[in-house]
Amino acid sequence: MSSAAMMEHGAVIEQLLSGAFICPVTNEAFYRQLQDEAVVEAINDYLRPLNRRVVFSADAGVAYLSWCHITPELRDELGRHIGEVYRSLMPLLEWMLLVQEVLGRDGIVTTGDLLKQAEFVLRCEDNPGLRERLHKVASDRFFNSSADDVTQQVRQIFRRLLEHGYVVQPSSERQVFRVTGKVNYLVELVRFLKDEDNLPVDDNVATQEELLP
Repeated sequence: MSSAAMMEHGAVIEQLLSGAFICPVTNEAFYRQLQDEAVVEAINDYLRPLNRRVVFSADAGVAYLSWCHITPELRDELGRHIGEVYRSLMPLLEWMLLVQEVLGRDGIVTTGDLLKQAEFVLRCEDNPGLRERLHKVASDRFFNSSADDVTQQVRQIFRRLLEHGYVVQPSSERQVFRVTGKVNYLVELVRFLKDEDNLPVDDNVATQEELLP
Protein backbone atom coordinates (compact mmCIF):
# COMPACT_ATOMS: atom_id res chain seq x y z
CA MET A 1 0.00 0.00 0.00
CA SER A 2 1.40 3.41 -0.95
CA SER A 3 1.88 6.18 1.61
CA ALA A 4 -1.03 8.09 0.08
CA ALA A 5 -3.30 5.05 0.25
CA MET A 6 -2.20 4.36 3.81
CA MET A 7 -3.13 7.90 4.80
CA GLU A 8 -6.49 7.50 3.06
CA HIS A 9 -7.39 4.16 4.67
CA GLY A 10 -5.30 4.31 7.82
CA ALA A 11 -8.29 5.01 10.07
CA VAL A 12 -10.11 1.93 8.75
CA ILE A 13 -7.02 -0.21 9.33
CA GLU A 14 -6.66 1.06 12.89
CA GLN A 15 -10.30 0.22 13.59
CA LEU A 16 -9.91 -3.28 12.19
CA LEU A 17 -6.68 -3.93 14.10
CA SER A 18 -8.42 -2.85 17.31
CA GLY A 19 -10.84 -5.76 16.85
CA ALA A 20 -13.74 -3.68 15.59
CA PHE A 21 -16.62 -5.14 13.59
CA ILE A 22 -17.42 -2.65 10.84
CA CYS A 23 -20.97 -2.52 9.50
CA PRO A 24 -23.43 0.17 8.36
CA VAL A 25 -24.48 0.68 11.99
CA THR A 26 -21.06 0.98 13.66
CA ASN A 27 -19.42 3.09 10.93
CA GLU A 28 -21.25 3.60 7.65
CA ALA A 29 -18.39 5.53 6.02
CA PHE A 30 -15.80 2.83 6.75
CA TYR A 31 -18.25 0.13 5.66
CA ARG A 32 -18.76 1.89 2.31
CA GLN A 33 -15.00 2.04 1.81
CA LEU A 34 -14.76 -1.69 2.35
CA GLN A 35 -17.34 -2.34 -0.39
CA ASP A 36 -14.62 -1.40 -2.89
CA GLU A 37 -12.65 -4.53 -3.80
CA ALA A 38 -9.60 -2.43 -4.67
CA VAL A 39 -9.61 -0.89 -1.20
CA VAL A 40 -9.89 -4.29 0.49
CA GLU A 41 -7.08 -5.64 -1.69
CA ALA A 42 -4.86 -2.68 -0.78
CA ILE A 43 -5.62 -3.08 2.93
CA ASN A 44 -4.91 -6.81 2.74
CA ASP A 45 -1.57 -6.11 1.05
CA TYR A 46 -0.67 -3.86 3.96
CA LEU A 47 -1.85 -6.38 6.57
CA ARG A 48 -0.27 -9.47 4.98
CA PRO A 49 3.05 -9.14 6.87
CA LEU A 50 0.95 -9.13 10.07
CA ASN A 51 -0.73 -12.38 8.95
CA ARG A 52 -4.11 -10.64 8.91
CA ARG A 53 -6.77 -10.05 6.27
CA VAL A 54 -10.22 -8.53 5.95
CA VAL A 55 -13.13 -10.97 5.87
CA PHE A 56 -16.90 -10.49 5.64
CA SER A 57 -19.82 -12.36 7.12
CA ALA A 58 -21.75 -14.64 4.75
CA ASP A 59 -24.29 -11.88 4.08
CA ALA A 60 -21.45 -9.33 3.65
CA GLY A 61 -23.11 -7.25 6.35
CA VAL A 62 -20.07 -6.92 8.61
CA ALA A 63 -16.31 -6.81 8.08
CA TYR A 64 -13.58 -7.79 10.55
CA LEU A 65 -10.06 -9.20 10.60
CA SER A 66 -9.11 -12.83 10.41
CA TRP A 67 -5.77 -14.66 10.13
CA CYS A 68 -4.16 -15.55 6.81
CA HIS A 69 -2.48 -18.71 8.11
CA ILE A 70 -3.12 -20.65 11.31
CA THR A 71 0.18 -21.67 12.91
CA PRO A 72 0.37 -24.23 15.77
CA GLU A 73 1.04 -21.40 18.22
CA LEU A 74 -1.87 -19.38 16.85
CA ARG A 75 -4.14 -22.42 17.00
CA ASP A 76 -3.55 -22.64 20.76
CA GLU A 77 -4.31 -18.94 21.14
CA LEU A 78 -7.47 -19.26 19.05
CA GLY A 79 -8.53 -22.23 21.13
CA ARG A 80 -8.40 -20.09 24.26
CA HIS A 81 -10.28 -17.29 22.50
CA ILE A 82 -12.99 -19.66 21.29
CA GLY A 83 -13.29 -21.01 24.83
CA GLU A 84 -13.96 -17.50 26.13
CA VAL A 85 -16.44 -16.73 23.37
CA TYR A 86 -18.11 -20.11 23.84
CA ARG A 87 -18.95 -19.28 27.46
CA SER A 88 -20.85 -16.20 26.30
CA LEU A 89 -22.77 -17.94 23.52
CA MET A 90 -25.58 -19.39 25.61
CA PRO A 91 -26.62 -16.13 27.33
CA LEU A 92 -26.39 -14.23 24.04
CA LEU A 93 -28.47 -16.82 22.21
CA GLU A 94 -31.00 -16.80 25.06
CA TRP A 95 -31.14 -13.01 24.73
CA MET A 96 -31.75 -13.27 20.98
CA LEU A 97 -34.62 -15.69 21.56
CA LEU A 98 -36.03 -13.41 24.26
CA VAL A 99 -36.00 -10.52 21.76
CA GLN A 100 -38.03 -12.66 19.36
CA GLU A 101 -40.66 -13.27 22.01
CA VAL A 102 -40.78 -9.70 23.28
CA LEU A 103 -41.17 -8.27 19.78
CA GLY A 104 -43.42 -11.10 18.56
CA ARG A 105 -41.21 -11.78 15.55
CA ASP A 106 -40.56 -14.94 13.56
CA GLY A 107 -36.97 -14.08 12.64
CA ILE A 108 -34.05 -13.44 14.94
CA VAL A 109 -32.64 -10.00 15.67
CA THR A 110 -30.31 -8.73 12.95
CA THR A 111 -28.16 -5.77 11.91
CA GLY A 112 -29.96 -2.44 12.02
CA ASP A 113 -32.88 -3.55 14.19
CA LEU A 114 -34.02 -0.87 16.64
CA LEU A 115 -34.59 -2.02 20.23
CA LYS A 116 -36.36 0.19 22.78
CA GLN A 117 -35.45 -0.47 26.39
CA ALA A 118 -38.84 0.75 27.66
CA GLU A 119 -40.65 -1.71 25.40
CA PHE A 120 -38.72 -4.62 26.92
CA VAL A 121 -39.51 -3.43 30.44
CA LEU A 122 -43.22 -2.98 29.72
CA ARG A 123 -43.75 -6.35 28.01
CA CYS A 124 -41.69 -8.34 30.53
CA GLU A 125 -43.50 -6.75 33.48
CA ASP A 126 -46.87 -7.66 31.99
CA ASN A 127 -45.94 -11.26 31.13
CA PRO A 128 -44.85 -13.68 33.90
CA GLY A 129 -43.27 -16.06 31.37
CA LEU A 130 -41.17 -13.30 29.79
CA ARG A 131 -40.29 -11.96 33.23
CA GLU A 132 -38.94 -15.37 34.24
CA ARG A 133 -36.91 -15.71 31.04
CA LEU A 134 -35.55 -12.19 31.47
CA HIS A 135 -34.41 -13.01 35.00
CA LYS A 136 -32.62 -16.13 33.74
CA VAL A 137 -30.80 -14.19 31.02
CA ALA A 138 -29.92 -11.21 33.21
CA SER A 139 -28.55 -13.33 36.06
CA ASP A 140 -26.10 -15.21 33.83
CA ARG A 141 -22.45 -14.37 34.53
CA PHE A 142 -22.13 -12.68 31.14
CA PHE A 143 -24.81 -10.09 31.90
CA ASN A 144 -24.09 -10.24 35.63
CA SER A 145 -27.25 -8.70 37.06
CA SER A 146 -28.13 -9.35 40.71
CA ALA A 147 -31.26 -7.20 40.57
CA ASP A 148 -34.80 -8.52 40.96
CA ASP A 149 -36.34 -5.43 39.39
CA VAL A 150 -37.23 -5.82 35.70
CA THR A 151 -36.08 -2.31 34.78
CA GLN A 152 -32.66 -2.84 36.36
CA GLN A 153 -32.29 -6.22 34.68
CA VAL A 154 -33.08 -4.79 31.24
CA ARG A 155 -30.71 -1.86 31.79
CA GLN A 156 -27.87 -4.20 32.74
CA ILE A 157 -28.44 -6.41 29.70
CA PHE A 158 -28.29 -3.45 27.31
CA ARG A 159 -25.28 -2.04 29.16
CA ARG A 160 -23.38 -5.27 28.58
CA LEU A 161 -24.51 -5.54 24.95
CA LEU A 162 -23.26 -1.99 24.42
CA GLU A 163 -19.91 -2.76 26.09
CA HIS A 164 -19.36 -5.78 23.84
CA GLY A 165 -20.38 -4.07 20.61
CA TYR A 166 -23.59 -5.97 19.87
CA VAL A 167 -25.59 -2.73 19.93
CA VAL A 168 -24.91 0.99 19.66
CA GLN A 169 -26.79 3.83 21.33
CA PRO A 170 -27.31 6.60 18.73
CA SER A 171 -28.28 9.15 21.41
CA SER A 172 -27.16 9.08 25.03
CA GLU A 173 -30.37 10.89 25.93
CA ARG A 174 -32.60 8.06 24.66
CA GLN A 175 -32.62 4.43 25.77
CA VAL A 176 -32.94 3.20 22.21
CA PHE A 177 -30.35 0.85 20.72
CA ARG A 178 -29.50 -0.31 17.21
CA VAL A 179 -28.20 -3.84 16.60
CA THR A 180 -24.77 -4.10 14.95
CA GLY A 181 -23.33 -6.61 12.50
CA LYS A 182 -21.54 -8.36 15.35
CA VAL A 183 -24.82 -10.19 16.01
CA ASN A 184 -24.65 -11.66 12.49
CA TYR A 185 -21.07 -12.72 13.21
CA LEU A 186 -22.28 -14.42 16.38
CA VAL A 187 -24.88 -16.45 14.45
CA GLU A 188 -22.22 -17.59 11.97
CA LEU A 189 -19.89 -18.48 14.82
CA VAL A 190 -22.55 -20.69 16.41
CA ARG A 191 -22.97 -22.58 13.17
CA PHE A 192 -19.21 -22.92 12.75
CA LEU A 193 -18.80 -24.31 16.26
CA LYS A 194 -21.60 -26.79 15.71
CA ASP A 195 -20.18 -27.98 12.38
CA GLU A 196 -16.66 -28.48 13.72
CA ASP A 197 -16.58 -32.03 15.06
CA ASN A 198 -13.51 -31.40 17.22
CA LEU A 199 -15.03 -28.48 19.10
CA PRO A 200 -17.06 -29.04 22.29
CA VAL A 201 -20.48 -27.64 21.43
CA ASP A 202 -22.96 -29.00 23.96
CA ASP A 203 -26.56 -29.97 23.36
CA ASN A 204 -27.90 -26.64 24.66
CA VAL A 205 -26.03 -24.64 22.02
CA ALA A 206 -27.02 -27.15 19.34
CA THR A 207 -30.67 -26.81 20.34
CA GLN A 208 -30.50 -23.01 20.20
CA GLU A 209 -28.76 -23.15 16.82
CA GLU A 210 -31.62 -25.17 15.36
CA LEU A 211 -33.91 -22.20 16.05
CA LEU A 212 -31.79 -19.92 13.88
CA PRO A 213 -32.84 -19.39 10.23
